[in-house]
Amino acid sequence: MSEERKPTVEELLKKAEKPSKLALAYHPFYEGKVQVMPKCAIRGSYDFAIWYTPGVAAPCRKIKEDPDQSFHYTNRWNYVAVVSDGTRVLGLGDIGPEAAMPVMEGKALLFKYLGGVDAFPICLKTKDPDEIVRACELLEPSFGGINLEDIAKPKCFYVLEKAREKLQIPVWHDDQQGTATVILAGLINAFKIVGKNPKESLITLVGAGSANTRTAYVLIRWGIPPGHIIMVDSKGILHASR
Repeated sequence: MSEERKPTVEELLKKAEKPSKLALAYHPFYEGKVQVMPKCAIRGSYDFAIWYTPGVAAPCRKIKEDPDQSFHYTNRWNYVAVVSDGTRVLGLGDIGPEAAMPVMEGKALLFKYLGGVDAFPICLKTKDPDEIVRACELLEPSFGGINLEDIAKPKCFYVLEKAREKLQIPVWHDDQQGTATVILAGLINAFKIVGKNPKESLITLVGAGSANTRTAYVLIRWGIPPGHIIMVDSKGILHASR
């Protein structure tokens, strides 16, 4: 039986370039990749009297009596705001809120396709961390959760902690907690497979950005001794003197 031919470097590079070329063709064709669709039955014009005026006044009164009923009478329980200021987008850096929209739409697509969650991309025209937190506060009545996305460090740490202090709904920074959660899950399974004790192992984190900073925090909370975590940035190993 002959061995399968391995692709050449040129072939691999050409394959890697294909998604970008297709993205430039598909994005303007569809003019975005998420949309809002009704989930209730519309059988005729009378149904609008139920879902809109005058019928809609009844659930409005219920929610006024108890705002938490908004999670029962509306889709708020399944709404997530994907909030970004566009200052740390993927490998692109600070590209601004408008240019960040395709990424935030993509994240909303992942929420819906993989989890059934209705997510909305919200790109803010501000780099001020307090204004970002305030924007999340103002959005809170409409959403069940806030997903912070692609916000530059170190302000991303401040925004996450302040928003979690001020809001009554869950606030999550995907670049920090999302990455840390995936890494922790991978390590748990890796240690099981190799039969090693995590607390007796050395773990190296390559990079000292927001993702690995939160990962180190999560690993310590999991039980890894701080002295067993080695964090490396572009200048070498981090230690008490730097």
